[in-house]
Amino acid sequence: MGKEKIELFYSTSTKIQYITKGLELGKSLFVSSLLIGEANIGKKSLVKSIFPEAPWVDGRDMIKLKQALKEHNELIICNFELYGDYNINDFNGKRIIAISDATYFPAHIDSLFAFIYTVPSLKERPEDIKYLGDIFFKEAKSTFMTEDILPLDLKDIDLTYNTKSLKKAIFEHQIYNTITPDKIEQILYNYFEKELGGNNDYAKYLPIFENPLIKAGLAKFGSQLKLSSILGINRNTLRKKVYELGIN
Repeated sequence: MGKEKIELFYSTSTKIQYITKGLELGKSLFVSSLLIGEANIGKKSLVKSIFPEAPWVDGRDMIKLKQALKEHNELIICNFELYGDYNINDFNGKRIIAISDATYFPAHIDSLFAFIYTVPSLKERPEDIKYLGDIFFKEAKSTFMTEDILPLDLKDIDLTYNTKSLKKAIFEHQIYNTITPDKIEQILYNYFEKELGGNNDYAKYLPIFENPLIKAGLAKFGSQLKLSSILGINRNTLRKKVYELGIN
């Protein structure tokens, strides 16, 4: 248990603003609130920004949690277990903010909390995808010391893990589009040095080169005829490679 590092919380979502106002109003009351929702959607950062001085405890450690509830009238509980062994008297007259990665809550939890907020996933907050995307693009530019922020269609990103997925996709995009041929060679060298050792490795690893080469060529030039000319190989040879590699 202890005080968590203060973090800024970034959001322009009207849904998040509603939750924020509710928590802000709750600062003047000794009532308990529960935030539930998927991981990596900003629940902890939001609570930290509103209650920067409140002590925190990990709800997975029931012994420490019980002790913290006895010692504090204001407490933040992260990783709150919805089916834990709780006593309603431990919550009465206190300001408890609990955070859970669950996407629903059992009925008995109502007795512990005056307010229960369901925090929407990032996919449900398109305005925040753009807002956070701009922040992560700037971070990537600074981290990799690049002059340009390379374009990326955020609508195509898999947001299964919310902000973690968004940031990962942007950083990977920045790396992939600024990497030099010598770095590619070094990456391949390191990979092959670790992986080589089979009986038919040439055939096994050749698609690592051919697959992206042909896919990129077809995407760029639009036809096998044009690509075969660019690559300097027979059209039938290229057609055979496309079939063998399962390229659509």
